[in-house]
Amino acid sequence: MKPFFNSLFILLFLTACSQSKSKHITEFSQNDIKNALLIDVRTSDEYGLGHLSNAKNVDVLQNTFASYFDSIPKTKTIYVYCKSGGRSAKAAAKLTEMGYNAINLEGGYDAVKKENATK
Repeated sequence: MKPFFNSLFILLFLTACSQSKSKHITEFSQNDIKNALLIDVRTSDEYGLGHLSNAKNVDVLQNTFASYFDSIPKTKTIYVYCKSGGRSAKAAAKLTEMGYNAINLEGGYDAVKKENATK
């Protein structure tokens, strides 16, 4: 029975370690990227309609998405966002698989626009 529990513990540990992290985009601040990167994973057309300050546009739907990060150290934290959170969740998972500390900004740019409209 003990080997079963040891195997279960190891499986849970590995699963937890491989999951990407998230934070709601309205809790994000420019201070978060002092030693990190902010990546907008939307298309260039969407990016052109508005984006967060200091965000680099790297379209997750392009074949060149993964290769963009070849020169980025794995120690760098990468915050990703999109329009509403779907594409950025996939991008964060992909970056986590590649060995990066990726954080998905939930809610996306739509949540930022909504919050700014209520101020």
